[in-house]
Amino acid sequence: MDEYAVVRERMVREQLESRDVRDARVLEAMRSVPRHEFVPQESRNLAYADAPLPIGDGQTISQPYIVAFMTELLEVQAADRILEVGTGSGYQAAVLSLLAGEVYTLERISRLASESRARLARLGFHNVQVIESDGSCGYPDQAPFDGIIVTAAAPKAPTPLKGQLADGGRMVVPVGSREGQVLERWTRRGDRLEEERIAPVAFVPLVGEHGWPPDREVETKKWRWF
Repeated sequence: MDEYAVVRERMVREQLESRDVRDARVLEAMRSVPRHEFVPQESRNLAYADAPLPIGDGQTISQPYIVAFMTELLEVQAADRILEVGTGSGYQAAVLSLLAGEVYTLERISRLASESRARLARLGFHNVQVIESDGSCGYPDQAPFDGIIVTAAAPKAPTPLKGQLADGGRMVVPVGSREGQVLERWTRRGDRLEEERIAPVAFVPLVGEHGWPPDREVETKKWRWF
C-alpha cells in the first residue's frame, strides 16, 4: 500500500489544480511519481509541501507547482524525445518519463548524476538516460529534441540548446540575473524561433560554458529558489 497516495492527491488538488494546471496527463504523472523518494530522508515529511527543498551541493528539488507548470508549458506528446538540463534529484525527469517516449537528462554534479541514475532505475523509470555533463551545451549526440526543459537559471537562453530543437519543438527556460528571472518558452518554426515570456521565477544558477561561470557560483539555503 502507498502510504503517500492520499497526500499526493491532496498536492495535486490544492497546489496544482487550484492554480490552473489543467493538462490531464501532467496531473496524472504528478499523482503517480513518488516525490518522497526524491528528497533526502530527513526531509520526507516535507516532500509534498508547497515549497522547494534542498538536496545538497547548493541544489534544490523544485516545488511541485513549478514542476507541473513547466511540464505543462512543454506540451509533451507520447512519442516525444525530451532533453532536461539539470537532473538534480531526478524528480522532473521521472515526471517527464511518464509523458514522453525518451528522456535524456544532463547533470554536471557527479554525486547527483550517480544517485539520480540509480534512483530512477530502482523506481522503474527505464526510458530516462542520465548523463554527467555540462548541460548548458545540450546533448548534440541525440539532437534534435521535441522538448527541452532547463531547471536552472541562465543569463540568456543558451544558443546550443536553441540549435538542438526539432521543428515544432519547445524549450522552457528561466532567463535573467542570479537574483530573479522570467520563464521563457521558445518554439522552433522551421528556421525561425518564437519567444514567449511567461512568468517571473527564481532558480539556482545554470553553471557552465553557456551559463554562469563556476568561480561565481554560490551555494544557497534559501527555499525561495524553485
